[in-house]
Amino acid sequence: MTAPDATPSNPYEDGLVNRRRVLGDAWVDKSLANRNGFNAEFQELITRHAWNDIWGRPALGDKTRRFMVLSMMLGIHAYEEFAMHVRAALDGPPESRLTPDEIKEVIMMAAIYCGVPVANHAFGIATNILREKGLLPATPATPATPASSAPPAAQ
Repeated sequence: MTAPDATPSNPYEDGLVNRRRVLGDAWVDKSLANRNGFNAEFQELITRHAWNDIWGRPALGDKTRRFMVLSMMLGIHAYEEFAMHVRAALDGPPESRLTPDEIKEVIMMAAIYCGVPVANHAFGIATNILREKGLLPATPATPATPASSAPPAAQ
């Protein structure tokens, strides 16, 4: 028979551990610093329920959840949350970090299931983040236009 755990579970504190693991200390510290009398209860609610009750479940793992969240944020057009989770996915712990190619695949799939305008917007967001992080050149390379494919001169 095993001894009962001496420390009772605290859903808020457990959620905070998960939130920090997934989003990083800097983001969580910024969010918590912005708490006020109006939004403090909401911050507690998402920390307990989203970050403890859902991200704390063992079946899927953080990497799978990252794919799911990125997809769902595109599906509901939550572009600010999409951007936050792209950053977190690129900066996360090695075992749950997503590569730019994996993020591209999420967006490609969203083009089919959520629509081309959604994917177009998502590519813009992700491209800016990848450039900001030095993972893409600052300016896009423009392919040379072959002379044979140039538009005919105006008459």
